[in-house]
Amino acid sequence: MSATTQTLIASALTAMVAMSVAAPAVAADAKDKCYGVAMAGKNDCAAAGHSCAGQSKVDKDPMDWKYVAKGSCTQMGGMLEPMKQ
Repeated sequence: MSATTQTLIASALTAMVAMSVAAPAVAADAKDKCYGVAMAGKNDCAAAGHSCAGQSKVDKDPMDWKYVAKGSCTQMGGMLEPMKQ
């Protein structure tokens, strides 16, 4: 493989990695954590009695959250903060 080919491949790989890192940061800005809307096993992360995604045991637990489109949480019947216990 020539030096030019190796440089092109390295540049392409670097660009792919940069795009994959930047994309989630942009997507996260367009979403809200919405409590009380996740179905059992469909939560996005930590809450009542468990440590991460997919571990909720009941539908719409007010302590479990799921990412939703920004501004749509309350329209779905959810809350932007967990219910106080």
